[in-house]
Parts: sequence; C-alpha cells; structure tokens
Amino acid sequence: MLSSAHITYRTGGRVQAYLWIAIGSALGGMARFWLSGVSARLFGEALPWGTLLVNVTGSLIIGFFATFSGPGGRLDVDPAVRLFVMVGLCGGYTTFSAFSLQTLTLIQEGQWGLAGIYIAASVVVCVLAVWVGHLLATQLSAL
Repeated sequence: MLSSAHITYRTGGRVQAYLWIAIGSALGGMARFWLSGVSARLFGEALPWGTLLVNVTGSLIIGFFATFSGPGGRLDVDPAVRLFVMVGLCGGYTTFSAFSLQTLTLIQEGQWGLAGIYIAASVVVCVLAVWVGHLLATQLSAL
C-alpha cells in the first residue's frame, strides 16, 4: 500500500509527511462532521446513517484512489499526494476505509482465511474494546 520509507524519501522528510497527514486529517474530519450532520437532519438519528454513509463513501474513495493512483494505475501521483489522500483525508474521514482496503488486499492476494479472521477480529474485538472502555469509564465515574 504505502511504504513510509518511500514516502518520506520522495516527499522531503518525515516532518513534511506528517504535515500532509495533518492537513488531510483535518479536512477529512471536517467533512465527516459536516456529512454526519446533514445526514442526521435528512434521515433522523434513529440509526447512525451519517456514520454508515461516511464509512461507505470513505471506502469507495480509498478503493478508487488506491487503484487509480497505484502501481499500474492510470494516474501517476507523487507519494505525498497518496499520503495526503489515503492516510490523511480518508483516515480523518473514516478509518473504516483503511480497514476495507486492507481486507480487499488480503482477498486479492488469495488470503481468504486471513481476510475472514481480520474482519471478524476487527468487528468483535473493537466492539469488545468499546464495551470495556465503557465499563472502565462507568466505574471511574462512580468513584
């Protein structure tokens, strides 16, 4: 996907790489906030439609951009641009996009078992982690 050594070499260093990520993350986070708000106003908040919409559109964007600008893709972009879009913008918009792309990569490599384990572990472990965090905060709040 993205080699940090290759990116920092071609973009002028680690500080510049972090700057691209920071700018992209800020823009992605603002886009997520805006789209979630619009979605809540249009569809209500009974189901988190905004989060679903952000996850789906973020996955679409990273899948398209990774393929279109990757090796053999039609668009030849500097690694700093890929870093900005894929790690910064998409990462600030939704980390689900990275999860989706990594899962697709495993499937494309024929690693169906690992992809299944990754999907199940990501969903189950993350939901468990949220639950444990909730329990810890509840206990701490009760002190």
